[in-house]
Amino acid sequence: MDARFLGIAELAEAPSVAVVVDVMRAFTVAAWAFAQGAEKIVLAESLDEALALKAHHPDWVALKDGPPAPGFDAVNSPGLLRSVDLGGRTVVQKTTAGTVGALAVKEASLVLCASFVVAGATARLLRTRGCASATFVVTGDDGHADEDLACAQYIARRATEAEADAAEFLRRAAESRAAAELTAGVRQGVHPDDVPLCLELDRFPFAMVASLEDSLMVLRPRAVPSLTDAAAG
Repeated sequence: MDARFLGIAELAEAPSVAVVVDVMRAFTVAAWAFAQGAEKIVLAESLDEALALKAHHPDWVALKDGPPAPGFDAVNSPGLLRSVDLGGRTVVQKTTAGTVGALAVKEASLVLCASFVVAGATARLLRTRGCASATFVVTGDDGHADEDLACAQYIARRATEAEADAAEFLRRAAESRAAAELTAGVRQGVHPDDVPLCLELDRFPFAMVASLEDSLMVLRPRAVPSLTDAAAG
């Protein structure tokens, strides 16, 4: 598979296939939201849009980066979200990098949002779709976040080598600036388990597909059977 790795600002046009990567923490949080029962996640353009959507849909769960804020129900932390029952709920998510990256490629024919916790399923979906090429959007740190680049490179390799070793990619993510800032408490709205949770490989068996629904960019889980399951079936 021909893979390109670009920051959000480097996207001159919408690619055919885009894999938007935010390890720490947007798309780890999104995966946990689905694991906690969320039906779908609406990716908001701005905090104001997130609050407006919440105002129109009081039963939706609004989530943002940073510390708790009026009008928002949750913060962008997998450690905090994992204890929240989201059964059947719609989540509205606005983050600094991940949601911005997904919205930047909303015209692509296939948009996957990814992190290490769904890396294997994401790679399997790329193989299942027969994607000859993909653009990986490295969202953090203006395209220089090593945890996002490492995850993107791992997914790209695993899309062609099912048994690719993740150790070096996870090491890079663990030693990234984002991991250090989360561990040191530099960022707000953080749980002590956030970094370990972001480094859990293949925690969940689904990929996450984003598409436009009534002008909103909506993220949904997509079950992707493992090679073993497919063979057994």
